[in-house]
Amino acid sequence: MSAGAQPAANDAAFRQFICRACGYVYDEAKGDPDGGLPPGTRYDDIPDDWACPLCGVTKAEFEPYVASTVQRAAAPVAVTGRGRHEPGVVIVGGGRAGWQVAQALRERDAALPITLVAACSADVYDKPTLSVAIARGLDPHRIVRESAAEAAKRLRLQLVPEAIAVRIDTVARTLRTTRGTLRWRKLVLAHGAAPRLPAALPPQQVWRVNDLAAYRRLRDVLATRPQRVVIVGAGLVGSELANDLALGGHAVTLLDVQPRPLAALLPAPASQRLLAAWAALPIAFVGGAQVAGVETRADGTRRVALADGRTWDADQVIAATGLAAPDRLARSAGLAFDRGCGGIVVEPATLRTAHPDIHALGDCVAVGGQASRFIEPIARQAQAIAGAICGDDAAAAYVPKAVPLRVKTTSLPITLQGSIAGEGDWRIVADTPRELRMQRVDVDGTVIATLVASAPPAVLPRAA
Repeated sequence: MSAGAQPAANDAAFRQFICRACGYVYDEAKGDPDGGLPPGTRYDDIPDDWACPLCGVTKAEFEPYVASTVQRAAAPVAVTGRGRHEPGVVIVGGGRAGWQVAQALRERDAALPITLVAACSADVYDKPTLSVAIARGLDPHRIVRESAAEAAKRLRLQLVPEAIAVRIDTVARTLRTTRGTLRWRKLVLAHGAAPRLPAALPPQQVWRVNDLAAYRRLRDVLATRPQRVVIVGAGLVGSELANDLALGGHAVTLLDVQPRPLAALLPAPASQRLLAAWAALPIAFVGGAQVAGVETRADGTRRVALADGRTWDADQVIAATGLAAPDRLARSAGLAFDRGCGGIVVEPATLRTAHPDIHALGDCVAVGGQASRFIEPIARQAQAIAGAICGDDAAAAYVPKAVPLRVKTTSLPITLQGSIAGEGDWRIVADTPRELRMQRVDVDGTVIATLVASAPPAVLPRAA
């Protein structure tokens, strides 16, 4: 059967496959219409070069997935005295991490009182989509997979949207929010991380694209006309945004204190290959750039000043200077906080904090001194937390593991696998106009990481 063909009604049941890199689930029944796979496309018929719509890895990084259903909770764990006023579990955070914990808890216990508190609307969407949404021209409504109200009804939980969590009282077991105070028996912190802004980048002068609401506002502004955009920070988010904004017709200046883009992730040959792929786009990379300040001019445009006196005029300035979890709630509860990586310290297996009845997961945690601000670990973390809260001894402990990392710069997609930090030397294995392959080896010559940068067909050099 050819890719995209509709199976007969009596064919085997549709299956699902999960991306090991980001957690995206490919459902044969739904397909991936935006990626050229109509509903009904069987996994076996997907071309090998198809890319995950969220993180861009190939079909080879998918594995079979058996979806859990709420119906599994038909026989809830008995809790003496449970009633409608029993405090239950309060989850702080309306992003993927918060909803994953709610789902995992409901699978185990159909009657457990769950309250989800979110500083935003809490609509369900995949945050990695934001990094490619501008280039694809995606309407914000298409990004939302399920409204918060629908998800709350499906999981039978109390939703408190547009509420900022202010303080945790561990003695009274309460959470104070801007919409009232909530009691809790167990508390889960899933509030994510916020952009880390240097003093030279005042929040009122720069954009931070870290959630759907910010994307909506920036998209509306950029839709009016081609604009001059300065992006501060050439890491993963900054480089992907620069690539997509340039493809969208905007003139981009990409500033970074490092001498090359993605310096913390890529060896020099890969960074140079990326710069070469950008040569045909309106992207100007400026390395060694220390921003001293941003000012708004009388005409509404902005001027970015560097420490060495150079300046750039821009219509919009975007900060892509990293993330850090806010520490206010952790401090109020006396929880340990790792200021090095910017995260709440948790015990790895159960994601339990210094308080026995408070767990945390996702972008806001530090595991073994490391932050893991990627999508893939969240589902496994949620299952570990749900197991610990519900007393499920069979639940698998969370174990950090390396997963493929896809740099979604569509002019030159790059895939990294293995250990890309610490000691080790990168070596070139293949270097052609089509592809750059590198391996990272440790002191005894063992390969500990690989890198593949493959130019998409559209940007390959034309034959003479």
